[in-house]
Amino acid sequence: MNNLKKLGVTALAGSLAAVSAQAGEMSMNGSANMTYYTTSKSEGKGIGTDKGLTVSGSGELDNGWTFSIYTYFSDALGISSHATSLTMGSMGTITAGQAWGGNSTKYDEEVPQAYEQTSDRQQNAANQVGNWMDNGGLTWTPPAFDLGGLSVQAHLGFSPDADDVATNNGSVGAKSGTWGSGKDLGLTVTGLVDGLTLGVYGATRENESPVSDGHRDEFNGSWYAKYSMGSVSFGYSEAYYDSGIDGTTTAATTAKVIGTSDGIFENSQMSIAFNVNDNLSLSYTESTDTYDASSNVSSGTEIVDVDQETEALQAAYSMGGMTIKAFQMEATNPGWDSDATKNTFSEISIGLSF
Repeated sequence: MNNLKKLGVTALAGSLAAVSAQAGEMSMNGSANMTYYTTSKSEGKGIGTDKGLTVSGSGELDNGWTFSIYTYFSDALGISSHATSLTMGSMGTITAGQAWGGNSTKYDEEVPQAYEQTSDRQQNAANQVGNWMDNGGLTWTPPAFDLGGLSVQAHLGFSPDADDVATNNGSVGAKSGTWGSGKDLGLTVTGLVDGLTLGVYGATRENESPVSDGHRDEFNGSWYAKYSMGSVSFGYSEAYYDSGIDGTTTAATTAKVIGTSDGIFENSQMSIAFNVNDNLSLSYTESTDTYDASSNVSSGTEIVDVDQETEALQAAYSMGGMTIKAFQMEATNPGWDSDATKNTFSEISIGLSF
């Protein structure tokens, strides 16, 4: 009998393994980077390294729906982000995850760049729009639809507790006491002119204690236009960030932080990128961030707006599994502080992927 039991268990295990193999596929890839970075403000220099590992999988259900998952492990092999997507045929795709970017990443700083976004070294409003929607929520991407010859792709999202805190399976978010639910909507339009892509995005989250803490509902938004002609690409974008915080006065000579400082942050970016050949690309970006405190000052006191300006020159060269990238950025009035010293950032990176 024992032998029969063992035989039955072995057969069952073999059949389950066969079903799993047919139901989905798993893959793994990784990367490693070495950087040399300098900044003029602190006169600091450093050689740094990082590495990452991505595990992904996909499969198909009996009704024809498909699913995909990914988990990204960062330097210390801790989970940095993950997401699960279910594509339901003509009903579109639903995605949930933690720290995976959500809909906002499709509309922030959407100008062509050879290497990093300018926000990699200097915070700006364009990078912050809707960034609290990528934890503990759902996004829905319905099939693109035709509108008078144009192709329109929508991205919609909802978070029951939009405080940007990761929510584990079977649990609730860490209630902040301020922020309630959040919603966002993005539209991407193509087909107006060959090579032209347009996008517009908006996100809002409710404030559940606007009287006691001097806040109101938050709103962020952005739009962009990208045009590619052969090996050259042009881009322009604008962003608006209202954190919903009413202030009194914030001096022009005080550093500000998006999301915690009162006032309105507005960003405009323009860039041009050129693919020299299949391996080498170059880009130049200008970014202007305007901090307007008087728009939200409850006392009515007018103060001077502060412009934070960033210029970036970037290059990238690839050869097989290795990529060499570099940028030089210069920021005027960093942190929206009119007394702050101009800062120059320089970096060269060697990346390996497998």
